[in-house]
Amino acid sequence: MHILVVDDEPQITRVLRTSLQSNGHEVTVAHDGADALEQFMKAQPDLVITDLAMPVMNGIELTREIRERSSVPVIVLSVRGNDASKVEALDQGADDYITKPFSIQELLARVRVQVRRLAAVDAPAAETTLELGDFRIDLERHQVAVRDAEVHLTPKEFDLMVYFARNSDRVLTHKTLLRAVWGAAGMDQPEYLRVLVAQLRKKIEPGGEPKYIVSEPWVGYRLSPAGDDAPRPE
Repeated sequence: MHILVVDDEPQITRVLRTSLQSNGHEVTVAHDGADALEQFMKAQPDLVITDLAMPVMNGIELTREIRERSSVPVIVLSVRGNDASKVEALDQGADDYITKPFSIQELLARVRVQVRRLAAVDAPAAETTLELGDFRIDLERHQVAVRDAEVHLTPKEFDLMVYFARNSDRVLTHKTLLRAVWGAAGMDQPEYLRVLVAQLRKKIEPGGEPKYIVSEPWVGYRLSPAGDDAPRPE
């Protein structure tokens, strides 16, 4: 993949460039959001990794500008404890986040997740079935099977499952999910989502620690369709 790395700390961009290139990726580096947007338009990268706190144009503004032009995956880097900015970046269209400090292996795992997600979205426009990981979803019949075993979902549970599936391996904030399933009427009712996720988990999870619908603390949820989610932030 061609990856655009954006951070105003040269030592971080050096480490990221070296690590990503050693794993076969082409890397372009920018040191602020304005420079990154210019590089993005020129290089047309497959993935963007950006810090949030930067001069000239921060990571949230950069993510918003990218989303107006492209659906390319964006991974944001956030300082530990900066949940509000992290959530805002995700609401603006970022696909994932990594909390600083992080290991290179975690970063590479997150990149692999986005590679898988890009491959999964290359589906016909008039799709009637979603097949990903352990799931098969028949959109016309409103049927869901987990490892070939059919589960019976209510209409709202089905709507939530389909939205998760269309955005698999992507961190989805509470706000994004409330808007997708209930529209404007549900935006101020976070308990709706907690109850619906709990109901859906009871029907699709094998028990114990959730392996498909994974909680991202204080942020939202992520669907790992094969139950092999990338390392999660603390």
